[in-house]
Amino acid sequence: MRLKGSEIINMAIYNKYGLIAIQAAKDGVNPERSWSNATIKIYKTISSQKKGCPKNAFLGLCEEGLVKGIKPGVYLKNSVANLNKQYALISVALLKTNPNLSRKELWIKVEEKLKINKSHNSQMDVVLALWDKHLIAI
Repeated sequence: MRLKGSEIINMAIYNKYGLIAIQAAKDGVNPERSWSNATIKIYKTISSQKKGCPKNAFLGLCEEGLVKGIKPGVYLKNSVANLNKQYALISVALLKTNPNLSRKELWIKVEEKLKINKSHNSQMDVVLALWDKHLIAI
């Protein structure tokens, strides 16, 4: 996949999983298939293609109807509450009140809200990329 100028600049804001989220959102119809197709274009390794945290953050936003062009539905396989979805939903709510939060600031606020202390695993990249490209339904 070839990066455009604006995408290279935005890599400072979000990583390749952010680009995958943008591509999957624009592709639209079936978010699971769209995510899979986008990961194959960007990553060569199976482990990177199958990474669950960013994928589940994206699918969680899709489930709630927060990704423009994708109908709400059940996209996560696990019926148990998905933490990645929760991280993404909280992040969107935080961005609505302060759209200028950096990836680090956003994750710190999620940690504070949930009273956790751990590293994010590209979930913030997914949210920030969709937010940056105006693909989050507000």
